[in-house]
Amino acid sequence: MVTTAQSATAQHSIFNPLTTWDGWQQFVDTPHAPARDAGDQEWTLEQREDYHARFVVLKTPTMDTISTAVRRLLLLNRGQQGGARRGLIISGPATTGKTTAMQQLGRTVELADRRRHSNQDRRLPVLFITVPPSSTPKMLISEFARFLGLPTLERMNQIQITNAVCELLCEMGTQLVLVDDVHLMDTRSRAGAETSDQLKYLGERIPATFVYSGIDVESSPLLTGVRGSQLAGRFKIVRNQPLRYGSSADQQIWHDLVRGMDSALRLRHHRPGTLVTHAAYLHARTGGRMGSLSHLIREAALVSLLDGTEKVTKKLLEQIELDTAAEQRARAPHRRRTPTQRQP
Repeated sequence: MVTTAQSATAQHSIFNPLTTWDGWQQFVDTPHAPARDAGDQEWTLEQREDYHARFVVLKTPTMDTISTAVRRLLLLNRGQQGGARRGLIISGPATTGKTTAMQQLGRTVELADRRRHSNQDRRLPVLFITVPPSSTPKMLISEFARFLGLPTLERMNQIQITNAVCELLCEMGTQLVLVDDVHLMDTRSRAGAETSDQLKYLGERIPATFVYSGIDVESSPLLTGVRGSQLAGRFKIVRNQPLRYGSSADQQIWHDLVRGMDSALRLRHHRPGTLVTHAAYLHARTGGRMGSLSHLIREAALVSLLDGTEKVTKKLLEQIELDTAAEQRARAPHRRRTPTQRQP
């Protein structure tokens, strides 16, 4: 098991995924770079590239909803000695920011726990894993063990690994277990069904609040059948939908987020407010998906740094190619109803 002292001396140049203890601690411990003045001559080009590559994480209304729901569940489950603890499922289409919302939630909970228990080193308030493709119960519990740094020798069976993981998480006061990509568990298959059972068992063994995240979970096999009804009876679902641009209230939310990104840019020739003037265009390009919006603005900023223009214009934004799904949505011709299609 990795200790806090070991983490402090870890080399940050070494990549550690967030699904490991080292990687998670680096994520929690590394705040976003301060937004210095764009004209600061001591702020090197490489540092400004790093700043715009990471950029900012802006809170959406759904992120606030998720945060509030989990705070309540943590209180609700705190005194639960037995029986079914309540959990949360974050569901929605791809690139809407589900994983980001989950990770920011975990970071907030971990930092709050550190403030409350500043004199206790051997604590692990938050654990974050992703469900492996074609997962089996042993593969799933091995992900927990890998996060903890436990050796999972081939001779250890599933029960032995499970017992070691549960005992350690109970000992270290884990409050929040974050499980991403739960849509990969196909409960119509034997392996998927058994993996779902394993996750349910862990929720009973570990006195923590479980939060799942996945693509359109409510329409996936995960919530079907007897197992699905048990899960649905314990978990509430928060839909992380693309942001709309229909009503004036919807537009205001979108404009505020775009304004936040605009004000975070540190480009020497950027005219403040430019992104807001293109808010409608940005929504059309990204479909209201925060992941696509972040990609578009960050890449445009980096391109402008590389070519020396140091400003984000609509012309530049048009040159940035997003993920295939976003491009297909944005470039698809608008269909018009023919006279025979119109309703009487």
